[in-house]
Amino acid sequence: MSRLLRRGGPATVVPVVLVAVLLAVALAGCGLISSSGTLRSAHLPDGDKPLDGAAITVTSKAFTEQVVLGKIAATYLAAAGADIKDMTGAPGAASSRQAQLRGETDLQWEYTGTGWVVYHERTDPISDPTELWNKVRDIEAAENDLIWLPPSSLNNTYAFAASQETANRLGVTTLSDVAALPVDQRTFCIDDEFFSRSDGFLPMLEAYGIPFDTADGVPQSNVTRMDSGVIYTATAKGSPCNFGMVFSTDGRIPNLDLKVLDDDRKYFLPYSGSVVVRKPVLDENPQIAELMETVSSKLNDDVMRDLNGRVDIEGEDPADVAFDWLVSEKLIVPN
Repeated sequence: MSRLLRRGGPATVVPVVLVAVLLAVALAGCGLISSSGTLRSAHLPDGDKPLDGAAITVTSKAFTEQVVLGKIAATYLAAAGADIKDMTGAPGAASSRQAQLRGETDLQWEYTGTGWVVYHERTDPISDPTELWNKVRDIEAAENDLIWLPPSSLNNTYAFAASQETANRLGVTTLSDVAALPVDQRTFCIDDEFFSRSDGFLPMLEAYGIPFDTADGVPQSNVTRMDSGVIYTATAKGSPCNFGMVFSTDGRIPNLDLKVLDDDRKYFLPYSGSVVVRKPVLDENPQIAELMETVSSKLNDDVMRDLNGRVDIEGEDPADVAFDWLVSEKLIVPN
């Protein structure tokens, strides 16, 4: 699937529960359908129901992280008293986006980089997450009546990683450290899309002062192109590359004990996770903002890697993963 179409999402393995959703949508012919997986019943710790009687339709894209985030939102808002219609797992970015623009769904998680590059076709490089969110927020409110709530710390963007052994052996923690290595140690595994993107591999090398296809930079022989899913295992083995392209919230990062290198020159565009709500719904239920900001404040890259890994690697149901996390954070109490 195209990185732009699924953007902000990692190239995750699609679990069986999501395959069922996709097949059901295909059979339906058009439109969105309710997600598989049952939301488990819970209440807020203080027993309050600030959204009592509010009807809210929650949607998401179909890749793992999006479904988990959608289930977190749906479960938490239901615990707050809302009557939730669960439409998580829409196939592709376009389905969930268009459904919300048409007023068929009310709330979903999105990524600031997606709003900037994909939905509004902006090309200005903005490295500051808050600045990017401000710009996307203002455009979306003015043009689409969509409110982007303050983003979480999770940033599902491109990154480079190395095995812990490789990082320790070479003494690297940042991409600038990679630029300072001897030529024979600057070996990379990337996929074809990242190699050819205007915001991909070659401009990244340029940003870090590393010439491509030169004897003193990164010779073509130092770059191995492969499927994005294979990059993780190749990077963990340190063969045929020391450094592999990854998606920063992918569950395989901790599972394979990879070290994500700091993008210290802030080359990669932020893809901060933000809850997007239709303005009429938020106006009628302003409590949504405070509730979802409570959730956002507890999310970051490490949390998302763990949650994504529980689905993609351990095979758990996204609804169960979302419920267990909310319980563990003491945001909800099981009924």
